Amino acid sequence: MSVAFTRDWLLAETPASRAQAAWGRRYRAWLGLRANPLAMIGLAVVVAFVLLALAASLLATHDPGAQDLANRLARPSAAHWLGTDELGRDIYSRILHGGRVTLGMVIAVVVLVAPLGLAVGCVAGYFGGLVDRVLMRVTDVFLAFPRLILALAFVAALKPGVESAILAIALTAWPPYARLARAETMTVRNSDFIAACRLTGAAPARIVLRHVAPLCVPSLVVRITLDMSSIIITAASLGFLGMGAQPPSPEWGAMIATAKRFIFEQWWVPTGPGIAIMLASLAFNFLGDGLRDVLDPKQR
Repeated sequence: MSVAFTRDWLLAETPASRAQAAWGRRYRAWLGLRANPLAMIGLAVVVAFVLLALAASLLATHDPGAQDLANRLARPSAAHWLGTDELGRDIYSRILHGGRVTLGMVIAVVVLVAPLGLAVGCVAGYFGGLVDRVLMRVTDVFLAFPRLILALAFVAALKPGVESAILAIALTAWPPYARLARAETMTVRNSDFIAACRLTGAAPARIVLRHVAPLCVPSLVVRITLDMSSIIITAASLGFLGMGAQPPSPEWGAMIATAKRFIFEQWWVPTGPGIAIMLASLAFNFLGDGLRDVLDPKQR
């Protein structure tokens, strides 16, 4: 199959099948995303971070936990590209391995909060009435507290660590997704195709799962991508405050916490993980803005 034929097939005005229509929508979305330079930069940086984290064992020049007190606080050099920290550990290697911890926490949070927020919002928006009021009041309670403060409270109630940080961030991150899914559901629950589904005898659970929830996914994807930066910063903040990943884990926030007393004299120690957090957050913001322009019909 030639490239031209593939492009014509994807961009056909009258698709011959549901599969062709679905792939056509995806291809048009990709074309829209590709036309946004900042979004492509964000995508490239995100992919680079993921690849670097996956290949950290191959790309790292030193063991991230190996201490060399004779070379503590060494400046960047050919032996240590980004210098060493207060225990003589290679900062470059620790940043690479720290990407696994930080990005792993972000992915785990998204896997937990996206289905939860989608389920709560769709159920509340579709059924309305008492169900809607109860679920939304619970959501309002979580929204009433700043995310970081509430996450700190949850971690303090459990114990400091990666697992506790993931659970705490997840418990504080789902309410915005629930409200977004509820708003999207309320716009479609009285549509003609939903009424037709009811007339065919489809159960409410089937309608929500098969017809309502898929319509909420694009907006949810955009919101999640835009929230990735805040999740990264919250995870790093918990590590910085000693409530997230614990030493000697090379988590970016924890690395900055141990290096804060060297920020003026040995500036390279906190600068590396700080730049990593900034680039990751900025990349997800660029990518989220691009996805919003492509997937959000209100932006067209």
